[in-house]
Amino acid sequence: MIKPIVVGRFERVAMRILLVGASGTLGTAVRSALADRHELITASRSGADERVDITDPESVARLYAVVGTVDAVACAAGSVTLTALARLSREDLEAGIRHKLLGQVELVRLGQAHVRPGGSFTLITSVLSDDPVPGSAAAALVSGGLKAFVRAAAIELPAGLRINAVSPSVFTTSLPSALFPGAVGVAPARVARAYVKSIEGAQTGQIYRVEEQF
Repeated sequence: MIKPIVVGRFERVAMRILLVGASGTLGTAVRSALADRHELITASRSGADERVDITDPESVARLYAVVGTVDAVACAAGSVTLTALARLSREDLEAGIRHKLLGQVELVRLGQAHVRPGGSFTLITSVLSDDPVPGSAAAALVSGGLKAFVRAAAIELPAGLRINAVSPSVFTTSLPSALFPGAVGVAPARVARAYVKSIEGAQTGQIYRVEEQF
């Protein structure tokens, strides 16, 4: 049974949240951070309540048609290639743009009518657009585009809808020290707390950086 969240004198109503990319490392951590007090509908290519391919706008539209109205949409999906600029192909660039950038933009573009007034979107980006490393040109391009989109969409979304992005450093579970010299990385559970802040909070147009630099 979903119960209201009571914090001191304040009460927050439990929400119905669509979590996209729920079966991955980050998605699993976000699900664990929210499931005890909210109703979660999970979506992914496999291993979730609903199937979705965010690179396909028709698949995203079908997902919303099945799920109906929600209070929040959170995305923990999106892949992009890490490779040296000299070896970076047009296909590498297009794959990252299609999946992590346009895929998440479509979740927002097609989801506006399915999120209740005052609800929110939370997207996933990375710190690589602010703190690049060799091999991160494609990832930095996608991350920078997502951050710009979030800030612009925040002033245009209807009915008081909010939008934020979570921008983590590399995860401790997949830290390639050759690419990230000196970095400590961040635990997925810590990144998931930024999703909680975005979903349960009141801010919009924010980029929540989550990192341990040294």
